[in-house]
This record gives sequence, C-alpha cells and structure tokens, in this order.
Amino acid sequence: MHSGKIVVQNLYKVFGSEPKEAIDLLRQGWSKEKILAERGAVIGVSDASFSVEEGEIFVLMGLSGSGKSTLIRLINRLIEPSAGDVFIDGQNVAKLSQKALVDLRRRDMSMVFQSFALMPTRRVLDNAAFGLEVAGMPRREREARAMEVLAQVGLDTFADKYPHELSGGMQQRVGLARALAVNPSMIIMDEAFSALDPLKRREMQDVLLDLQRKQQRTIIFVSHDIEEAMRIGSRIGIMEGGVLVQIGTPQELIQNPANDYVRAFFSTIDTSRYLTARQLCEDNVPLFIESGVSLDAPTVRGALQAQGKHYGFVLDAEKQLKAAVSLETIALAADAPNANWQSPCTPIKQNLPLDQVIAKLVQSEGPLPVIDEQGRYCGAISKRHLLSQLRGEAA
Repeated sequence: MHSGKIVVQNLYKVFGSEPKEAIDLLRQGWSKEKILAERGAVIGVSDASFSVEEGEIFVLMGLSGSGKSTLIRLINRLIEPSAGDVFIDGQNVAKLSQKALVDLRRRDMSMVFQSFALMPTRRVLDNAAFGLEVAGMPRREREARAMEVLAQVGLDTFADKYPHELSGGMQQRVGLARALAVNPSMIIMDEAFSALDPLKRREMQDVLLDLQRKQQRTIIFVSHDIEEAMRIGSRIGIMEGGVLVQIGTPQELIQNPANDYVRAFFSTIDTSRYLTARQLCEDNVPLFIESGVSLDAPTVRGALQAQGKHYGFVLDAEKQLKAAVSLETIALAADAPNANWQSPCTPIKQNLPLDQVIAKLVQSEGPLPVIDEQGRYCGAISKRHLLSQLRGEAA
C-alpha cells in the first residue's frame, strides 16, 4: 500500500443497477460509452489510485463530467464507492460504520463548496462556529474559537454582520473559516473560488496559500482553472471520463503531458512562467573534481579546448561548487603570475522561477551554476542555452 495522509486504491463509482457487472466489463476492455449504451450504467470514476501527502495541496482538474467532484465525494464517502478503498491516516473510510464516518467528518475533515452555503439568518460568527455547535462545544468556547479563525481570514471585525451584508469574496472567507474552526487535518475544496470574480479569486488563493504556509493542512482542491491549479497546487491530477490520466507537479505536466487532453489544458497559458532553474539546466558543462590533489591551469585549459568549451566548474568530492574556470581567466592568469585562474561564483537554487533566472543571468558574465536543496551541483544555465530552451530548440 502507498504511504500518505490519503491513499486511494482502485476506486470505482458506477451509477446503475449492476455496478459489479459494469466494473467487470471495464476490466475486459469495454468503453464507458459501450457500457452506457448496452447496460445503462454510467461510469463516474474508473480505477483511480493515488496518494496525497500530509501538508500537500493536491489539485484535481478536468472538464465538466470528468469525474473530479464524484471522486472527492468518494474520498469523504458522501457517496458510496462501487469498489476500491480510501485510507485516511491508515483508516479505511470505505469500511467505516456510519457513526465512525460521521465522527471522522466532524473531527478531522472539512469541506468548502462553490456555493458559500451560509445560513442567512445567522451572524458571521455563528456561521463560522456552526461545525463546533454541531459537535456539542459550549457556546463561549466555540465563539472564541470562531473568532480566532475569523481573524485568520481577516473577518474578525465583521463577526456581527449577516451574510447578505458581505461581498462574495468575504462570504467565501466565512465558508473557509467555518471549515478551519473544527481544526481539521484535511480539507476538501470543491470549485471553492470559481464563483468569484478574477480579483477576488486571486485574493482567496492568497489567503489559502498564506494559511497553508502557517498551518500545513492536507488539502484536496477541485478546479477547472489551470492557472489556479498551477498557482496553488503542489501536484495536479487531471481527470478525463472518470479516469485519472496523469498526476504530477506543474512542471512535470508541462514538460511531459500524457496525451493531447492534458496538453490542451496548457495551450492557453504561457507555460514558460512556470519553468524553474532545474528544468532550464544543461548538464554537458565540463566539471573538474578537486579531491585532495590541486588542479593545475594547463590541464584544465587542455580539457576545455579538447571539449570545445570556454568554461567549466570546479567541484569537491561531494559535488559542492567551489569555483568557475574559463579559458579567459586561465589566459589572464598566465600573464600575471599571482592572479587566480579560478573565479568565485554564486550558484542559484534549482527551484528559482524563470523570471528570476533571467534577471540573474543578465547580470552574470558567464553561465549560472544551479544547485539542489543539499547544495550539490546539478547543471548550469547559459544565455545561449536559455534562449534555445525558450524557443523549443535542441540545446
């Protein structure tokens, strides 16, 4: 079994009178269209398997009818699965009794919907405290907790207002506060921001990302907006016809789309904005390892000339960057006996976004070395190589 906060294994949902027969036919290779035409069964989700790590924002994307909303309702068992398992913290949700399931939802799982679903006759404070009220928490205690979460979403001064007195964005903040009030370890958000105008939508994304940095909850977020998915998602799962066709980081999906359906999601956006230094690296830069024995300039010069290269980097035995070398610095040092032919250089981190890479590259005389989170060298970016990457040419 996969590890993770949430683990989904071979999950199916069939709407119809004979779900087991429909699943058998799917496994035999029948299409969902044929099963609908000949058996009258609708395939909602077909053989979904994936895991969501603790503290991750996992975004589910797909066109209308792709099965994403069905899938999240299988995870919290608002609808019953036809086959398969869902584990949350190792507990099989598909096998829980109704009482244990209700307890899990109240204690450790919240949901935020597209429609704000606020109670119009109750104050903002009472709406935010509703889940705690249902759980039986005393009034003074639940109102204190609700005020805490209203402050987190910037609405504590609106506690005595009613929903109709708030804007759409503020109403959605109340919905988020209500979800946070029970202090769940996981939240499911179904198209939570899609009813908002673009500015309010981005504002709510900022609120969510800010809260996530501080609280590190596990979030499954359903969206049909690729820009939103790439902005907030650690990973994205893309659904088509009930099938989870690909899962990956935004960069992985951009670089290696599984099919034309996945590729089409990125056709309307400037994907270069989501490239990072690691994706822009070239790995054919000459490297010189210094481990106990000092390098000499003539040897380095000969190696660079033999490879037809003008520059390279010096690393230690642990692949930590020590210096840059070039034919130019070696030539200059030959004319000045005390000059150092190895130049200091400042590396960039592998997750640096493209716009910041360009800004640093413009200021750099030579190529930029790239390091991973442990400080190990993983490639370099030159102006020529970057231009060819952005044009889609071979390096």
